[in-house]
Amino acid sequence: MEKEKPKTFSFKVSDNTKEEMIEYFQDKKREKTPQYALFQADEEDTVVTFYESNKVVFQGISADIDASIWRERELALNGKLPEEKEKKDKDKKEDTTDYYFINSIGSDEVGTGDFFGPIIVTASYVSRKDISFLESLGVRDSKKITDEKIINIAPSIIKRIPHVSIILNNEDYNNNYSEKNNMNKIKAILHNKVLYQLLNKDKYNYDMIVIDEFAKKYVYFNYLKDVSNVVRNITFTTKAEDKCLSVACSSIISRYLFLKEMNKLSKELNIEIPKGASTKVDEVGKEIVKKYGIDKLKYISKLNFKNIDKIKN
Repeated sequence: MEKEKPKTFSFKVSDNTKEEMIEYFQDKKREKTPQYALFQADEEDTVVTFYESNKVVFQGISADIDASIWRERELALNGKLPEEKEKKDKDKKEDTTDYYFINSIGSDEVGTGDFFGPIIVTASYVSRKDISFLESLGVRDSKKITDEKIINIAPSIIKRIPHVSIILNNEDYNNNYSEKNNMNKIKAILHNKVLYQLLNKDKYNYDMIVIDEFAKKYVYFNYLKDVSNVVRNITFTTKAEDKCLSVACSSIISRYLFLKEMNKLSKELNIEIPKGASTKVDEVGKEIVKKYGIDKLKYISKLNFKNIDKIKN
């Protein structure tokens, strides 16, 4: 029987796809890298070489499959390949899935973009019979609702909507964060955990499990390759908080708990702790260091943020 011949495929990718590929192939890189290449890695029967010019070469028996996967990712992120800028995007289709008038389970997180405060992830179950109740409260993406309104409506949602929340404090985050355990991997593990715990609380009649697409499906599940009890029947979509009520509820509950944690931290330090990662955050960080010492930051902030360098300097 004739041995299958290796194939070669190549194309350029954009910077956002480049970042995902560097992250995805982190554990698969070869020790030696060809000249002018950022890395070379093994993906089953395919050798992937990423050049400084953002050109990616796939070589091997399964090269066509792996090239197709990353080509689709480039199209999903940017609508077209860099060398096809003059060509109109005819392949991108609008997502017409009904995420709203269904029984759904959805998860969402807060705190991942905040230097201070924990990461909080929540999974919620919303049935069709809850829709009118949630509409009466004005539920939608928590990022579009003021903190004051979240504080007012969240207790009612918490009381009625089945949910599970996990709070990852800063000390545990800093102990777990590394190049291999980056932010998205930590998020994936927490999302999986709250979904699994919620599904095991009761037998819910749901049509769909929805997560906002912070990572492509194959990347998300690659993060969970060493995790037991993985929830797999998940639908990933962008702007899920706007489309799906269970994700919106999870967003609001997470935000509510985050606000409570930040208020608790402000009282503990007797300093108003700002959200986000702005220059104001840097100034407050310097004030905290002066009062409590640099070691205090590992318990109340995310040490991988660039703010830490500005505060130390």
